[in-house]
Amino acid sequence: MRSVAIVGAGELGGTIAHALARRDVVRAITIVDDAGRVASGKALDLAQAAPIEGFATELTGSTDLSSVAGAAVVVVADRAAGGAWQGEDALMLLQRLTQFAAPAVIVWAGAAARDVVDRGVRELKIPRTRLFSSAPEALAGGVRALVALAVDGSPRDVALAVLGVPPQHIVIAWEEATIGGFSLTRLMNETVRRRLSAKIPALWPPGPHALAAAAVKAIESMATGHRQMISCFVAPDVTAGVHTRTAALPVLLAGNGIRDVVIPELSAGERVALGNAMET
Repeated sequence: MRSVAIVGAGELGGTIAHALARRDVVRAITIVDDAGRVASGKALDLAQAAPIEGFATELTGSTDLSSVAGAAVVVVADRAAGGAWQGEDALMLLQRLTQFAAPAVIVWAGAAARDVVDRGVRELKIPRTRLFSSAPEALAGGVRALVALAVDGSPRDVALAVLGVPPQHIVIAWEEATIGGFSLTRLMNETVRRRLSAKIPALWPPGPHALAAAAVKAIESMATGHRQMISCFVAPDVTAGVHTRTAALPVLLAGNGIRDVVIPELSAGERVALGNAMET
């Protein structure tokens, strides 16, 4: 992948830039923030760390939003002064981004992204495959850590999907979850799963490092073509007349955005919970 633009040089934006640069999966990263020289300063700091940390990604900073033009992926993070974009400000930013970087995939990295993803698809007519949020994957990472702790294992060995609308309507696909290749339902009884499910809402919203790791995982998947399932906020297919709301669903990504939405095998109760979560 040639280049990624990160809009916002706040804590989340800077963390994403650093983590992505270290992965060496994109040629160039542009950090954009209108707060003076903050974006340029962060880009310079990371560029000076490159020889020490051993990455070759080119980093630049800008105050001009038109600098996103030409980027394959635009990541929306948080402002150095003002925090995350929300409400009408978020929708206005999204509209400007579509003018400057029409073909780009837009990944909203912050936790408060579900509404802008929904409105961007419904009101601005952005294809649902090119606008999504990686924030639910950060929640999935927290759930994997809880599961690993409960069975005295490693989070790296846990595979599970998070669906629904956090924090009130989170659905975990326990039937298809595995740890070390073994079915999780064989290793963890229903009582333990219920106890964990009660703790999961407290994991939302995730912190900046978890959100950054989730965004980088999504970008890396698009850049490399790795077939890995990632939980994302995905808008409904409005062209098909679907009357549901944007929710967290497992997806497979490609260079041009979402390739497939993959609904895992769910129990009867999980299917009902997901249906309730997605009701408009």
